[in-house]
Amino acid sequence: MSVSSFAVALLLLAVSISNQLSAKANRISPDHPAYLHALSDLRAARWNLEHRPGNWKQTEDEIAAVREIDAAIDEIKRAGIDDHKDLNDHPKDEVNEHVGRLHKASEFLHKADADVDEHESNEAAKGLRERAHQHIREAIHRVENALHNVR
Repeated sequence: MSVSSFAVALLLLAVSISNQLSAKANRISPDHPAYLHALSDLRAARWNLEHRPGNWKQTEDEIAAVREIDAAIDEIKRAGIDDHKDLNDHPKDEVNEHVGRLHKASEFLHKADADVDEHESNEAAKGLRERAHQHIREAIHRVENALHNVR
């Protein structure tokens, strides 16, 4: 192998390694605990809004809150964070009345918002964090509206 061929091969290897490191730096570590906690809290909030023992009808605000939760989950997963749990995974401490479920959903949404609010040094993830915040805060607003209307 000539010196120039070796130099080209070495340059290509360096570019490849640099691209791989850059790609890794632009993703959030899949074991980022705050985002994993947020996913769990979002799923729990979603479950409390979707599963209604008895015969009460889901309000427009509850339906919109579920859409916002799904969007927030999608934003977090788009960053490469996925705990591979089912959307319907939820805590086992179930509340069987409507207002109680809405309060639980609100509680989980506030926890998810706080989890997502943790300091993020990765520039690529800051946009994700802001979009996830917007969706979570809109879901909180919708749940609060539902609570107001159900009482």
